[in-house]
Amino acid sequence: MSTWSEPQSDSRFVVVDGLRIHYKRAGHGPALVLLHGSASSLQHFDRATGLLAESFDVIRPDLPGFGLTGPRADRDYRVPAYAATVAGLLAELGVPSYAVAGNSLGGNIAWNLALDHPERLTGLVLVNATGYPEKTVPAGLRLTRNPLLRPVLRRVMPRGAVERNLRANVGPRSTIVDDAMVDRAHQLMNRPGNRSAFVDFCNTDQPDRSARIPRITVRTLVLRSAGIDGQHFARDIPGAQELVHPHGGHLLPEEEPRWVADAIATFLGPRADTPTR
Repeated sequence: MSTWSEPQSDSRFVVVDGLRIHYKRAGHGPALVLLHGSASSLQHFDRATGLLAESFDVIRPDLPGFGLTGPRADRDYRVPAYAATVAGLLAELGVPSYAVAGNSLGGNIAWNLALDHPERLTGLVLVNATGYPEKTVPAGLRLTRNPLLRPVLRRVMPRGAVERNLRANVGPRSTIVDDAMVDRAHQLMNRPGNRSAFVDFCNTDQPDRSARIPRITVRTLVLRSAGIDGQHFARDIPGAQELVHPHGGHLLPEEEPRWVADAIATFLGPRADTPTR
């Protein structure tokens, strides 16, 4: 059985503002940053990276609180803090401009980066992104907000609960949730500090910056599953393009890696190394 809670042969680490960030980097070409969602890890983009690395320098971190990066000492899990950490990571790596694609929470961080650092971004891809206040809160996240369950979930995160959460987040036709996927998610969630970090993240009051979304100037592609609610990025971001997958679930990059990778590569195309001003 794979031990996901340990570094792999292609694991890299860099310290950003005192936090040791785990990331992987593969391929050649314009820089492309891939940001996973909550309760996930950089492995979320394993298959998409294999396709995108043919054309891009793909950089994917484990976001603070998740994967091998683990918890923040200051317990600040607000999305703008995540965006600042990602910007700091790319600065530390000496990458001055980059496209960024994010799924779910990763998409939320991505569009916040587009607001805060538009001069650095060459393109923005939002995959079932979050950030609008009417977005439905997943059942697993609601459980962590129960004051009676919070201390329990800091001590134990049952494998069955992890599996149920994964199955609830894929489309009705998906077959990707297998023992290996559940093992990976369960092992990473149970790394020291990660359970408490997840509870802290879920109980963080996030600032509502959705009124600023129409100010995004970075060229944007919205990738959305037809059944996902509470998203208005294609409506609100000037000039945004949108592609809708008919039966995908929330975890679209894992469910349909070829569809996602082809859409990203086509959208970024030859202009990917030209920053948006």
